[in-house]
Amino acid sequence: MKKINPISFFATLLIALLLASCNNKEDSPVIRDTPQSTTVDFSKVEIQDFIWKGLNYYYLWKDNVPNLANTKTDDSEAYFNLLNSKSDPEDFFESLIYNRQNVDKWSWIVDDYIALEQSFQGISKSNGVDFRLMYESGSNNDIFGYVRYIMPDSDASTKDVQRGYIFDAINGQQLTIGNYRSLLFDNDTYTMNFADLNGGNPVSNGKSVELTSVEYQENPVYIAKTLDIEGTKIAYLMYNGFTSSFDQQLNAAFAQFIADGATELILDLRYNSGGSVRTSTYLASMITGQFYDELFAKERWNDEIQEWYETNQPTWIENRFLNEIVKHNQNDEVVLQESINSLNLTNVYVLTTGSSASASELIINGLNPYINVVTIGTKTSGKYTGSITLYDSENFGRENANPNHTWAMQPIVLETVNKLGENDKDGFDPTIEVNESLNNFGVLGEITEPLLATAIAQITGTGKTATTKKDAVLLNKFVPEKPFSLTEGNMYIDKKLPDELVKKFKKQY
Repeated sequence: MKKINPISFFATLLIALLLASCNNKEDSPVIRDTPQSTTVDFSKVEIQDFIWKGLNYYYLWKDNVPNLANTKTDDSEAYFNLLNSKSDPEDFFESLIYNRQNVDKWSWIVDDYIALEQSFQGISKSNGVDFRLMYESGSNNDIFGYVRYIMPDSDASTKDVQRGYIFDAINGQQLTIGNYRSLLFDNDTYTMNFADLNGGNPVSNGKSVELTSVEYQENPVYIAKTLDIEGTKIAYLMYNGFTSSFDQQLNAAFAQFIADGATELILDLRYNSGGSVRTSTYLASMITGQFYDELFAKERWNDEIQEWYETNQPTWIENRFLNEIVKHNQNDEVVLQESINSLNLTNVYVLTTGSSASASELIINGLNPYINVVTIGTKTSGKYTGSITLYDSENFGRENANPNHTWAMQPIVLETVNKLGENDKDGFDPTIEVNESLNNFGVLGEITEPLLATAIAQITGTGKTATTKKDAVLLNKFVPEKPFSLTEGNMYIDKKLPDELVKKFKKQY
C-alpha cells in the first residue's frame, strides 16, 4: 500500500483543492482537482478517512469488501471521492460492512465514545426496567412489551412494576413499530401503561406507573445463592453481563459458593448478551480450576493480522484458563491482583435463550471440550465474533484521539474457536428445550421457576422437568433494527494490542 500524504491531504484540499504537496512524491499519492459539482464537508471526510483506515486494517471481513482493498489509496483522487461518497459518517461506515443482513450483524459506529465507554462498564441511563417487545397476535404493526426483570436500587425498584408485567402503551399511546423508539428511549420520564395479556392481544387494566431514567450502573451479578435440595448444595448464579468492572464481585460470589459447600452450579445466562472476553475466561476458570493454563479459546483475525500474530506473537491470540484476576491501569501498571475462586466442577448447567450471546456462548463453547455442559432453555443467539474499540488517533487508541469529534467504531475484528477449533455460528441448541412463556414466567431464583426447576431436576433426579403448556404464549419477540443498548450482543477484547502490531499500522500508513 502506498503512503497517504504525511502533511495531511485534507488540510491541503481545504486550503487550495489543488495538487497536494508531498515529501516523497514516489510514495505519496497526488490529489488532483476536486470536481466542481462535488460538495465537500471536510469535517466528515476527516472522519471517513478514520473509518476507512480502521476497517482496512482490522475488519474481519476486509477481503470480502472491494472498497477496503489496500490499493484504494494508490490513487488519491479516487480515494478522496470514495470518502466523500456519503454525506453521513454512519452511512459511509455501513457502505463498508460485509453482508449486514446475514453475516456481519454486529459492527457499529457511534458519535459519542464517552457513552460507549460507560456502557462497557454497565453505565447507562436507565429507569431499571429490563424489557423486550412482541408483536400483538395477528398484527404486523402494534407491539407490546413484557418486563424480564427489575434492576436493584433503580427507580423502578421502588415502583409497582415487576417481572412478567405487560405494557402496551406509553403515555397513553399504543406502541407500534413506528413509534416505540421515540416513546421508550427519547424521554427520560414517561408513564408506562399496563395491560392484561389476553392471549397476545393485550387489554388495558387501568394500571400505570411513572418511571424516570437516570445514570445507572448495573451489577451483572443479579442473583448468587446456594440452594440446598435434599442435601445437594447447588450454586445458582444469574449473571447478566460480562462487565469487567465487576470481576471482583463475580469472584466473591464463587467464594461464597465454596464456603457454602456447593458441589453443582446452575449458571443462568438467559439474558446475558455478552461483554468482555477476559471476563468470560475468568468465569470459565471459576467454574473449573483444574485446567489452569490450558487453551480456553483462540482468536482468528483477518488474514493479514492473523499471519502477523502467528509469526510474531502466537500466544497473544490464545485465551487460557487463569488462576488470578489481574487489572492494569493506563500505564500498564498492576492495580489489582487476586486469586480466582474455583469450584473445580466437571458438570455445569447453563440456562439459555435467544438473548444468550457472544461471551455467553463463548463460555459454552470453550468449556465443551473439558467438562459436561448441559444447556437448558432455547437456542442461543449465534454470536461467535468479537470487536475492539477504534478511535480516530494515530494508532486507533484512546490516547491522543482527534479532538475535533467523538466518533468511534466497534467493528468485528475476530471470531473465537475452542480448543478443538470449533464454534457454532448458528447458535447452540439446548440439551433440554424449555420455552419461557408469559403464562408461566415464574420468579427468578425461585426453585419453581421453569428453567431453574428443570436444571434442579436434572441434577437431583427429583421433581418434574418443566413443559410448555398448550395454551402458552411463547416469547417470539419483535426484533428492532437497532439494539436497545450499545453493548447488546457485543463481545469485545479489552487487552492492550501488541506494540509491534501498532507500529506495523503506523508504517503501513
